[in-house]
Amino acid sequence: MESEFRFRHPLDVRFSDIDVAGNVHHSRALVYFEEARWAYWGSVVGRGSQSDVDYTLAEINVRYHRRIHFPARLDVGARVSSMGRKRFVMRYEVVSEGGEILVSGESTQVMFDYDSGDTMLIPEEVRAAIEAWESDVSEAPPRRDETFGSE
Repeated sequence: MESEFRFRHPLDVRFSDIDVAGNVHHSRALVYFEEARWAYWGSVVGRGSQSDVDYTLAEINVRYHRRIHFPARLDVGARVSSMGRKRFVMRYEVVSEGGEILVSGESTQVMFDYDSGDTMLIPEEVRAAIEAWESDVSEAPPRRDETFGSE
């Protein structure tokens, strides 16, 4: 079966990632997602410096499938699954060296102008880069609530 994730980011479990029970602490999944998101932004979108990050995190969901132990080499898949006018949704999959899905999740990012302190439209060059990389990005339905993700 072919993976839905063309973009893959390898990483090693660090000793500092484990908790007193010897598992990777549940909060580390967010860091693994963030590292993959940052690598995706640089590699796929072409924005690789800290000043090029013009989005903010609005929502994140994590599902834990299996325990992660130290030491381990992980592979994190990341992809944009949908885009709206101002926001985009990314999906993640953390896989063991043996191919087992350990953690999966989804996050919503909103384009954000840090100088003005307000949301902004997804720049056309960002949209084009993502659409060129991903073969099946869907249109995110509009949100009209009081979160950063509102359209």
